[in-house]
This record gives sequence, C-alpha cells and structure tokens, in this order.
Amino acid sequence: MTKTRTIPANIIASLRNRKTRGAAAVDGMLTEGEGLRVASYNVHKCVGVDGKFDPARIAHVIREIDPDVIALQEADTRFGERRGLLDLHWIERETGLCPVPISGIAKAHGWHGNVLFFRNGAVRDVHPVKLPGLEPRGALLTELELADGTALRVVAAHLGLLNRSRQSQARMILDLLRLRDDQPTLLMGDLNEWRLGNRSSLNSLASTFRGMPSAVPSFPSRLPVLALDRIMCSHEGLIDTVHVHDTALARVASDHLPIKALLRTPGQRTAL
Repeated sequence: MTKTRTIPANIIASLRNRKTRGAAAVDGMLTEGEGLRVASYNVHKCVGVDGKFDPARIAHVIREIDPDVIALQEADTRFGERRGLLDLHWIERETGLCPVPISGIAKAHGWHGNVLFFRNGAVRDVHPVKLPGLEPRGALLTELELADGTALRVVAAHLGLLNRSRQSQARMILDLLRLRDDQPTLLMGDLNEWRLGNRSSLNSLASTFRGMPSAVPSFPSRLPVLALDRIMCSHEGLIDTVHVHDTALARVASDHLPIKALLRTPGQRTAL
C-alpha cells in the first residue's frame, strides 16, 4: 500500500495544484483497465458551497462520474420525518442507476441519509444498520449480484464526528461482517476521519479491509486537504487506486468532492 501523505503535505499539494485541477482527476481512471466504476459522494443535503439548494447539480455530477455503483451520504433531511432530496426518477432515467430499495421508510431515499445506486445486476439482500453514537448515523449493508454473476457486498456508511463514536461504529460494522460469509466487500462513504497513521479511528478496519488504497483528500471541495471520504475493499487487487472527481461543477455542488475507483471482479483479475 502506498504511504499516505500527511495533512500538511496535502495542504501544500492542494495549494500548488489549485490552478491546474480538473482534467487529470476526471480522465485519469479510464486507462487503468477494465472494471466496474464505484464511487462515493457526500451530497451535503444538496446544498452547495454557494449556499444554494440545487439537487439538479448533484444529479449532473453523478452523471459526470458515470458510475456502476455509487454510495451517497446526506441524501435525506437529517431530523424529524426524513425526506429524500433527490429526484430518483430523473437519476434513473438519465444514468440508468437504480436505488437499492429499503422497506419501512415512506419519504426518505435511504437509511439515515445513505443511498446506494447500482446499474446492472440484482439486489440479493439489504440490511439497514443504526450505528451507535450521539448523532443519528447509519450504514446500509447490501449484497448485490452483478451482471456477470459476481457476488459483491457493499457497506455504504456515514460515520460520526466524534472519535469515540467512529471507533465503536467501525467495530459494529466489523462485527456484522464476521457473521456473514466471505465475499468481495466494499466499504464506501464519508467516514469523517481526518487523522492519519496511528491516531486514526479507522485502524481497526485494516484487519478486514486488507485492500485499503491510500486515502485521497476530498474535503473541502474548494481546496481539498482532508481525506474524509474513503473506498476500502476486503481483498487485495480489487481496487488499485482511488481518485477524486474534481470538476468545476463538483467543486460547487457540495462541500465534499466525490471519490471513485475501478473495481476488478475476480474474473477480471484472473484475466489481467
């Protein structure tokens, strides 16, 4: 695994690259090889850095990414009767992405703001999880059968702001995974951990998510220096590199930039 840069190094790199951001981040992933495009995006309740509520901008950023699987965070209102903030029919019509259905919710799109979209395949199981902590946080554990027959488990999560909460939330996710059979698993979402190295509250995840690509800065979107958003995988070789989707629209649509990666299914890895 490539050594993760320190936070001061990320700040210096962002300042140096601020005038040339964009094109490499959008297209750099296309030459890495065949695979499924997976992504994670905290949409900040569809409120951009300009203070405007504009779900259409979020939908257009998703179309820019053109993912096969994408996890969204903060896609619902947070308190009271949760209400979805995106036009799911427009997203499905424009991108071919379908939301993973969750029973027992009326107006919300996801579970505690977490929504998972996929393009091809079928949903085999959905398990919403209320995570411990002072804040209303959750995770969506979904098992998909991809178009090529590959089984893929995706944990879409949004962890808390408090270090102690993140530690207990990470342990709960690991406990749930230990009860299930071994299969390729992705953990994607805003994990809210800005600390690197031994101080990270996510260190306990390393025993299960052995294929952990280096974290990339995605927050704040105007000048990303903190790697709050992560994509982790359970098996070496599933994912090589995580990229930031850094476009003019993404910089204003939310206070987080989306992150994305190419996922190689077992069959694709054998061929490579």
